[in-house]
Order: sequence, then C-alpha cells, then structure tokens
Amino acid sequence: MKIFNKITGSQGEAIAQKFLKDQGYKILATNFTCKIGEIDIIAQQKKTIVFVEVKTKSNLDFGYPREMVNVTKQNKIRRVAEYYLLKTNQTDCECRFDVIEVLDGKVEYLKACF
Repeated sequence: MKIFNKITGSQGEAIAQKFLKDQGYKILATNFTCKIGEIDIIAQQKKTIVFVEVKTKSNLDFGYPREMVNVTKQNKIRRVAEYYLLKTNQTDCECRFDVIEVLDGKVEYLKACF
C-alpha cells in the first residue's frame, strides 16, 4: 500500500508541477525538506512565493484530497515555509499557501486556502 501511495503521490506532484508551469509559475524547489517537515512545491508567481501542498487520490473513498490538509498539516507547512524564507533570505516578500488536489488525474487548484 505504501509503495502505491508513493507512486500516486509522485505522479500527482508531476501533474501539479506541469499545471503550475503551464500557468506561468516558476518552480523554485520541489520536495523541500528540513527537520520540521516538507513542502511539495515552492513556486513563484510574479513577486509572490507560493508554497504548494499536493494531495493525490484515485477515488473519494475517504473524502477529497484537500481534506487531508488539516490544521496540523497547515501549521507544519507554515513552519517549513518560514525556514525556507529565512534560509533563502526572502523574509520580506509576499507569500501564499495553496493546495493542488489531483483526483483521478484531474487538477483542482485551491489558491490562498490557509
């Protein structure tokens, strides 16, 4: 099951990256990891740094993929984003937190959702 989840997640992230590039975003980092956690995609849209969590599912058996980005996950992503901004010396830039939901290959883009 875990191997299938990893493959599904990787495929979803590839779909999300292509989607963002097609929308004119510049991909700054993928799978940015530190001791706090990970952010799937860090992109730039004009002057805004966009932290993107990608959630992929093949069905709705346990709800929509976006529902997996709960408050605990959101707080972890915020802390990793703060670390990234400090590390890259971008502490006074605009930033946003988005979720890309890939459900059975279809993309739903949720901007500024937390």
